[in-house]
Order: sequence, then structure tokens, then C-alpha cells
Amino acid sequence: MRANPLRKNLQKYLVRHGLSRKFEKQLNHFLVDSTYPSLNTEKMKIGHIDIYSFRIDRKYRVIFTYNSDESIEIIDINNHYQ
Repeated sequence: MRANPLRKNLQKYLVRHGLSRKFEKQLNHFLVDSTYPSLNTEKMKIGHIDIYSFRIDRKYRVIFTYNSDESIEIIDINNHYQ
């Protein structure tokens, strides 16, 4: 599995919140094993769309979808509690 490149605004978000290293570490865990314990990977069904998330840390999470080509598209990185 692979992740598509992050959009510029998401890259900036990671830098602004000091999450770049944590994000890379968690993304690597996810790409090797999506059930890695610290990820807390979840499926969130919104209407007819399946959206997933995994944790960067206790406060921040990554929102993504699976693509048909065995890749993931990261659509948002946000504060888990907002």
C-alpha cells in the first residue's frame, strides 16, 4: 500500500502544529500494518461514503479514503476534538 502525496495545505498544517515527524512515523506504521495499536484506525461511514481515520497522537488524526489502486488519499488532518 502507498499514500498519495499530501496537498500543500496539509503539509503546512503539519509544520504549523509541529506534527511532521509524528505524522511520518504513524503513516509508516499504517502503510506496513493498518491495525498497528497506536493508530486506533477507525471506519466512519458518512452517507454512502466510507471514510477512515488514524491517530497521529492523542490530539490529532488523519482522515483518509482508500483508492481502487491500493493507495490512500489523505483528505484532512485535524484536531480530533473539534
